[in-house]
Amino acid sequence: MAKTKVKFVCTSCGCESLRWLGKCPECESWNTFQEEIVETAKHKISSPTKNSLPKKIDEISSFEEERIKTKIEEFDRVLGGGLISGSVVLIAGDPGIGKSTLVLQAAAKINKTVLYVSGEESAQQIKLRASRLKISSESLLILAETDLHTIQHIIKNESPKVVIIDSIQTMVNANFENSAGTVTQIRECTATLLESAKRDNFSVIIVGHVTKDGTIAGPKILEHIVDTVIQFEGDVKNSYRILRAIKNRFGSTNEIGIFEMHDTGLLEVTNPSKVFLGDRETLISGNVV
Repeated sequence: MAKTKVKFVCTSCGCESLRWLGKCPECESWNTFQEEIVETAKHKISSPTKNSLPKKIDEISSFEEERIKTKIEEFDRVLGGGLISGSVVLIAGDPGIGKSTLVLQAAAKINKTVLYVSGEESAQQIKLRASRLKISSESLLILAETDLHTIQHIIKNESPKVVIIDSIQTMVNANFENSAGTVTQIRECTATLLESAKRDNFSVIIVGHVTKDGTIAGPKILEHIVDTVIQFEGDVKNSYRILRAIKNRFGSTNEIGIFEMHDTGLLEVTNPSKVFLGDRETLISGNVV
């Protein structure tokens, strides 16, 4: 029988304590500890699968599977050339910055089956947004759902190559009594998606919100779970957006992507020098981007 225990978790860094603390001893944030109820169950002993058996390193194939292109060059460059099957990508940014627009545009351009899961909008609302962005795709599936077990069942039936979760703060794993958006739910939902992606060989793009100080909402451990962490930055009063990788297991973190927000969605800025230095005199020393 499962047992329950109460612990307190810092929403900023994931530090755990058996009692509530006003100041986190790890990240020194104030009033960030939340009560979490955790169920502990006895683990069943299972037989090892074929994939869990050790292999000699020289016998492992080093062939790199072809990346899944989003057909958005600025996005693909930041990813390192496209999505890797079995990987999990986290895209974080302020509310209203354009995260949902970016992933919806990418989902429509990928020439493979894509499952777009939204916990914040209904299917009808997504369709209206897609119509405004002039998005149409035969391979794009829309699902308005927050229950992770239901989502996993649909993934098993539809076998998509890319799954988009918008956003991770709205997802709920029924195995845990905590409400959506808590540290436990965010961590466990992400870990479950990662396990499924590795096992069934599909890519996952997770949309995550950031806090007032610009850090990803949820524990820092979330950044360690995923393979790639991408920040989507900009000012809602300004039309330009910058996409940068702060962690990438399959590519460089030195690349950035620049976009401009329009009524019809995000447009790639292929010549940033012309945009940011267009009003300057060309003969000024140091005039380069």
